Amino acid sequence: MARRGAASRVAVIGAGWAGLAAAVRLVQGGAKVTVFELARRPGGRARQADGAGRGFDNGQHILIGAYTATLALMRTVGADPDALLLRQPLALVDPAGRGLRLPPGTPLPAFARAVLAAHHWRWPDRLALLAAAGGWLARGFRCPPAWTVQDLCGHLPPALLADLVDPLCVAALNTPMDRASAQVLLRVLHDALFSGRGGADLLLPRAPLSALLPEPAWQWLATQGADLRGGHRVTSINPWSDGRWQVDDDAFDAVVLACPAGEAARLTAGPAPAWSAVAGALQHEPIVTAWLRDDRLQAPAPMVALPPAPAGPAQFAFDLGRLHHDPASRGIWAFVASGAAPWLGDGLAACGRAMLAQARRAFPGAFTGDDASVLLHLAAERRATFACTPGLQRPAPVIAPGLLAAGDHVQGPYPATLEGAVRSGQDVADAALRTI
Repeated sequence: MARRGAASRVAVIGAGWAGLAAAVRLVQGGAKVTVFELARRPGGRARQADGAGRGFDNGQHILIGAYTATLALMRTVGADPDALLLRQPLALVDPAGRGLRLPPGTPLPAFARAVLAAHHWRWPDRLALLAAAGGWLARGFRCPPAWTVQDLCGHLPPALLADLVDPLCVAALNTPMDRASAQVLLRVLHDALFSGRGGADLLLPRAPLSALLPEPAWQWLATQGADLRGGHRVTSINPWSDGRWQVDDDAFDAVVLACPAGEAARLTAGPAPAWSAVAGALQHEPIVTAWLRDDRLQAPAPMVALPPAPAGPAQFAFDLGRLHHDPASRGIWAFVASGAAPWLGDGLAACGRAMLAQARRAFPGAFTGDDASVLLHLAAERRATFACTPGLQRPAPVIAPGLLAAGDHVQGPYPATLEGAVRSGQDVADAALRTI
């Protein structure tokens, strides 16, 4: 039988953003927490990568103003979002400075003003976008669950699809339009663009990802007396006759599985085979990030939307020299290719060459010199997110009494995002605290 009170022991397996969020909430609730993490440092898929000579992140990430749970958690563990994140109104502009710029203000009027001011689109195109958005609003941002984003938006003019819908869909869901869930995209658009003032603001990291949450949370947990076991892979989880759970050779009143879906499926194959099958069946999409150097390039914004092109893997480029406080970032750009599976067919190096060629086309006269001096680093997260398709069955947060799951892949309204991971971790921590 589960024990009640401050002495209750909870294991958190995985120290990504979901696991850290769960561990912090559990400690706040009075539980005695042990965190198991396979890697040498916390953060999961959103951290500073091990072994990268220049300290590159394990891919480029952004946050938005609607990430209220993440921002609050950062403050809880002593990370100041105002110092660590550059906040600016949403601007999706190309290398020439053309694009959609949301002005400050109430969401609906701000969106309408931004669309009407997007003079690179024809008037009929702008009116079509406003009509579509009005229809989504009138229907409560709902659509048939079987719809893809192509079903939802395929009637829009080609310029809107190429310049706005497709890059937003791939960036938010990491899944191509013809396979991506329209309902999930509508939820993202509602919460980002129409939920409240500042929800669509871009929050661009001004420091390595590990400094945003993973390292401050790890340190906070240590000061609160949590048992932190980095470099430890859990081999097994088994139920005990008294209602507790055995993690390797140790007993806990509850366990939160906050590891990747494949690892969670492995650990639950014995005690919860049905749940394990659902987690193990998730399909994944990769993201590739290329870091390029050009000390002279000036862009209209620190984040630039790249012109759509059949030979261009990346959707966005980030001027890290303008974002990071570190002088070593001067002249370094991060190009991000979401939904990169087709480009990885010929290998990571070939994908990197395609991204370098794309950068040179997007910024004529930039990124000159031999490839080796310009292309500094490549990172491929081959299982970056689950494929966010219509009607997708995602694993439930409750696996068995006292055994719960957290992560951006667990059932929820959002795609695989940092905010989705944090909220998932906090929700299952609250559920565990109600039962131990």
